[in-house]
Amino acid sequence: MDHSQHDERHAEDSVTIKSATSGSMENDQMLLHTVGIPPRKHPLTELKRTIMEMFFADEPLRDFRDHPRSKKVILGMQAVFPILDWGRQYNYKKFVGDLVAGLTIASLAIPQDIGYANLAHLSGQYGLYSSFVPPLIYSVLGSSRDIAIGPVAVVSLLMGSLLQAEIDHKSNPVEYRRLAFTATFFAGVIQAALGFFRLGFLVDFLSHAAVVGFMAGAAVTIALQQLKGLLGINHFTTKTDVVSVMRSVWGSAHHGWNWQTILIGVVFLSFLLTTKHIGKRNKRLFWVAAISPMISVILSTFFVYITRADQRGVKIVGNIEKGINKSSVNQIYFSGRYVAKAFKIGIIAAFVALTEAIAIGRTFAAMKDYSIDGNKEMVALGVMNIAGSLTSCYVATGSFSRSSVNYMAGCQTALSNMVMSFVVLLTLELITPLFHYTPNAILAAIITSAVVGLIDFEAAWTIWKIDKMDFVACLGAFLGVLFMSAEIGLLIAVSISFGRILLHATRPSTALLGHIPGTSMYRRIEQYPDAVRVPGVLVTTIDSAIYFSNSNYVRERILRWLSDEERVNEMEQRRIQFLVIEMSPVIDIDTSGIHAMEELYKSLQKREVQLVLANPGHNVIHKIHESKFNNMIGDDNIFLSVAEAVRTCSSKAKWEV
Repeated sequence: MDHSQHDERHAEDSVTIKSATSGSMENDQMLLHTVGIPPRKHPLTELKRTIMEMFFADEPLRDFRDHPRSKKVILGMQAVFPILDWGRQYNYKKFVGDLVAGLTIASLAIPQDIGYANLAHLSGQYGLYSSFVPPLIYSVLGSSRDIAIGPVAVVSLLMGSLLQAEIDHKSNPVEYRRLAFTATFFAGVIQAALGFFRLGFLVDFLSHAAVVGFMAGAAVTIALQQLKGLLGINHFTTKTDVVSVMRSVWGSAHHGWNWQTILIGVVFLSFLLTTKHIGKRNKRLFWVAAISPMISVILSTFFVYITRADQRGVKIVGNIEKGINKSSVNQIYFSGRYVAKAFKIGIIAAFVALTEAIAIGRTFAAMKDYSIDGNKEMVALGVMNIAGSLTSCYVATGSFSRSSVNYMAGCQTALSNMVMSFVVLLTLELITPLFHYTPNAILAAIITSAVVGLIDFEAAWTIWKIDKMDFVACLGAFLGVLFMSAEIGLLIAVSISFGRILLHATRPSTALLGHIPGTSMYRRIEQYPDAVRVPGVLVTTIDSAIYFSNSNYVRERILRWLSDEERVNEMEQRRIQFLVIEMSPVIDIDTSGIHAMEELYKSLQKREVQLVLANPGHNVIHKIHESKFNNMIGDDNIFLSVAEAVRTCSSKAKWEV
């Protein structure tokens, strides 16, 4: 087919639009416009485009175009192992920054790791293990320069509560650890699979508001659980809800509290919070807050050792096994009754860990003006957790407190994680016996001071001001974690987020439009009080795609607008003769949507009202023509703009009166 034939065919498919300019109506001079009809595409081509847009919207292979094969191999290796990319420009200056940052976050990570392991009901060495192997692997595979990898409070709480519900960690510690390693394995597999199959968008279904509420609830829950260590309570509930925790605390008030433990806890918690405040007020003194946990551990351990406070009821860490990670390959359940339970725990831990890590990575990437690939991050996090599960680690992810310190300490690349891992290695090989007399109270104080930052009052207040429904999601997640459990709070957060999506999908916004005097613009009447209704013409807009989930609602809502307007016009002895729908916000329409539009047209015909469409988009006009709906309403009732549609309809209405 030559160009002239193609143009003729395209012209035949185009919709002729009649429009009068303001100065030419009296002379019956009309401007001809057309709504462009996209060329027909093969159905398989369109399906392929849709799938590519869904899973490969970022065009992951764009960097490989127009390169020889040898170059593509190098680019491919760099894509899989980002260390090969930034390693080529590595220099001494960057090394100094990474060395300082790595040493700084190590001083923060070591005491935190021991405390977080206790939160997960595991011995202290497992927290240190989880800051040795996973950060090394992430350094090679991860695309973020600033994330500091290791155990985190929220995931540790989740793991501890979910694992404890299946196996008691005191009566059966071996099986408990096996279940922890198996859950970590499945968490890694799920994370890697999400990244490999480019399903990272699933994480985005957990809204920012829900995450803020969940994190705040988890922070309060974690802090309350630390009352066991801060007060020296021997018998404490294994439940995480606030009612059970407070009942356990007050129930042991008369015989279970230890004043020496309380003294240690209060003094060092005050010290940690003070140094944290100093670091916040003066960014150059960030290192004060970073090293304060290690200083607290050293001082409190020395105090307990010389006073032998452990003999007067002060609980201590005790023995932490010396040496690097032991293999746990033969401890993972690949069959049996615990596999399904481990998989369930792994799913929950995987999504929480991903949400936290990707949020942290994006935050610091934006601050340094570089980008991270969410799917690559998921693969990196998944692989490191799979490897971790085989080397006696539990679920690790990005830590906000450590990443903040890493950033402020001047990290340049992911090598800072390697430096931290090396320091943890030395700790495991040489220093762990020195933690024997470390009081549990100091670990509780370190955890409490760390989770305080997870309660973001400013973000919650902003959410309240911007969107009340978002605040409901935030509050629901917070109360769910606080009064039930972490997993229930997470379920509430996800449910409210999905509910919000369904609400928007099934109940899209519709509105009446009016003419802004002195312009050709039509805007919402409720937003612009000066907007004027056009006699005989009702102008509406639909702010959504029209799908099976909302098509009937859209049709009924438009008819309701028409009924309300007719009731008003009946008093003024006017009749609506044209219904104009502004289609530009309608990005797509499916067969149910077309069917609803056909039913709307038939209902309007019974009322002697003509349906008119204005500015349908690419996908919409294509489907309107494929379904022959344009033949039903008439091509001369599809216009390029609302202004042209109203001018033409008004002129016809005047002629008919």
